[in-house]
Amino acid sequence: MDNKGKKKKYNLSRFIGRVPLCRCAIVPLRHFLLYLCSFKNTILLSLIIMKKYKRYLVTSALPYANGPLHIGHLAGVYVPSDIYTRYLRLRGEDVISICGSDEHGVPITLKARNERVSPQEIVDRYHSINKKAFEDFGIAFDIYSRTSNKIHYETASDFFLKLYNNGEFTEKTTEQYYDEEAGTFLADRYIMGTCPHCGNENAYGDQCERCGTSLSPSDLINPHSTVSGSKPVLKETLHWYLPLDKYEPWLKKWILEDHKEWKTNVYGQCKSWLDQGLQPRAVSRDLDWGVPVPVKNATGKVLYVWFDAPIGYISATRELTPDWEKYWKDSDTRMIHFIGKDNIVFHCIIFPAMLNAEGSYILPDNVPANEFLNLEGDKISTSRNWAVWLHEYLEEFPGKQDSLRYSLCASAPETKDNDFTWKEFQARNNNELVAILGNFVNRTLVLTGNYYSGKVPERSTITADDEAVLAEIRRISENTAEAIETFRFREALKEAMNLARLGNKYLADAEPWKVIKTDPERVKTILNIALQITGNLTIVLEPFLPFSMEKLRGWLNINSLKWEDAGRSDILPAGNQINKPGFLFEKIEDDVINRQVEKLMATKKSKEAAGSKAVPAKDPVSFEEFTRIDIRTATILEAEKVPKTTKLLKLKIDTGIDTRTIVSGIAEYFEPQSLIGKQISIVANLEPRKIKGIESKGMILMAEDSDGKLVLVSPLGKVNNGSLIK
Repeated sequence: MDNKGKKKKYNLSRFIGRVPLCRCAIVPLRHFLLYLCSFKNTILLSLIIMKKYKRYLVTSALPYANGPLHIGHLAGVYVPSDIYTRYLRLRGEDVISICGSDEHGVPITLKARNERVSPQEIVDRYHSINKKAFEDFGIAFDIYSRTSNKIHYETASDFFLKLYNNGEFTEKTTEQYYDEEAGTFLADRYIMGTCPHCGNENAYGDQCERCGTSLSPSDLINPHSTVSGSKPVLKETLHWYLPLDKYEPWLKKWILEDHKEWKTNVYGQCKSWLDQGLQPRAVSRDLDWGVPVPVKNATGKVLYVWFDAPIGYISATRELTPDWEKYWKDSDTRMIHFIGKDNIVFHCIIFPAMLNAEGSYILPDNVPANEFLNLEGDKISTSRNWAVWLHEYLEEFPGKQDSLRYSLCASAPETKDNDFTWKEFQARNNNELVAILGNFVNRTLVLTGNYYSGKVPERSTITADDEAVLAEIRRISENTAEAIETFRFREALKEAMNLARLGNKYLADAEPWKVIKTDPERVKTILNIALQITGNLTIVLEPFLPFSMEKLRGWLNINSLKWEDAGRSDILPAGNQINKPGFLFEKIEDDVINRQVEKLMATKKSKEAAGSKAVPAKDPVSFEEFTRIDIRTATILEAEKVPKTTKLLKLKIDTGIDTRTIVSGIAEYFEPQSLIGKQISIVANLEPRKIKGIESKGMILMAEDSDGKLVLVSPLGKVNNGSLIK
């Protein structure tokens, strides 16, 4: 309370912003601050309590080397990772950024088989394409390695042997599918069949990509080998398993109690897995491409890619520096994993369990995973070529790396799936980068050139408005830092751009082009402050727009600044010579954007044309077999999304003979409310199955068009529920 009995409002962020958040060590206040966190529902205070770290290890998910990078990869993982790393470097922190190609796994062998080349040819091709694309786009990894390197084979083998010799694995002989015609065991992705949950006839042995349900090959109806097309048989094989159930109590405490500050989507997915109970997971598989299992009796077996790939972070660090252990085995290091939501379980549960079992490694302190980015209202699909490929963008938009970086950050799918459209990209470039940031910089530098031959003028009298602007510079830099520290990059970018908005408003209000006629001394102060704003822009926007800020520093004739300089009102000393400026950004015209939209539409049309041909008929079945299927009409009474899923709907159905529940993977095609009252066709005598803990009794009949979208199979006219379809 102040002396007037009124409550004072304290801006905690103002206080926090004056202290480098990562360097705080307010351990005695831990419980009090966590208490505050429960009321504020923010992860900010949780970050304050952490101890001072000597160094940072930032890892970015290893992209599969079976195809080029697209904007979904960038928005989900690599732009956020680069922003955070660049920020830490501006802070003067000891930080290394690690990434590389994930070059093992079934998608690569499938690609090689389809193209009739070796897996090595595939990974060599895409490693080269992606490494160059990252470099050209300004993603500043300290190393971009690859898991086919010798040092990775050594590191992964040593890691496996440490756990093996310590008795951390269990050996188990199981029956797995075997292709007798090809003479090989089949990995999950080499088996396809009908999904028992949604009826998708092209479900893989590990997951149905239509409804998103995790599967095992034995779940599939009518499984067949993608290698030979034949029906596989079950055959015994020996494998090693990591008993995740053994680590479940430790993981529950480590995640659910010690890391409540993790993003909601990350924490929630981990909790869901832990609540369902963890099961042993195989660390080996029968393949001829990958890191060989380094023990006897393991001929033809390699390390499972989920076990092999995260060790790639370690091997890449070993390749980068002989001091690699201080980044991986010293508790004074803070490790951050940047990943997409499809990798949450691997980086938050499985990899930490591996590191804990090994015993000498640190654990990740945070795993800020993003959701998925869609494209023009449709999910990005590499198989349908529905994507904006990074290497193509760099060719077609030369010099516009920052335009895409800005757009992807501004619409990043941080808390939910988001959509990228070319029109929005154009609007962000033209209305924000050009009209706000570029306009302010250009006006400031041109006026300085016109009035003072490009030299920074001396400030004279400071008004109250000037003081307010200078204080706002400090506040914006503090808020930007706070948002970056807590992995809220969209908010951080918005705050940083507020500095350019502040500059534009200041110039518009001060009107130096008018005041110069009556009070030239006042104009010196106005332009000095505008130039200080410009200098501060080169700091707060550096993590987001590195190419543009390098250009701006060249015009300002200054060297790179540190984050500790942000908020200063004397970044540009009086007399500093400004170089002749150009345009920081250029407008993108309608015809350029229209070409990109037309290219996407042409891709969609070509895929539709290719898919317009009817799928070949299946093998004949007897009349007796057909009559065993009970297909009848029903009406949807209720519909709701299944919690913690994106593709499943829970439907209450009136079949005419009973009221039952069916779980269907159609949430991305239908809003729940739009289905209520719809008459549909169902398979009524399908064996019940539990999906996400819900018993599903039956299957809805759907027609799938050439674009992969689903349409309800419904009677033309109203019929009684339970009417048989013959």
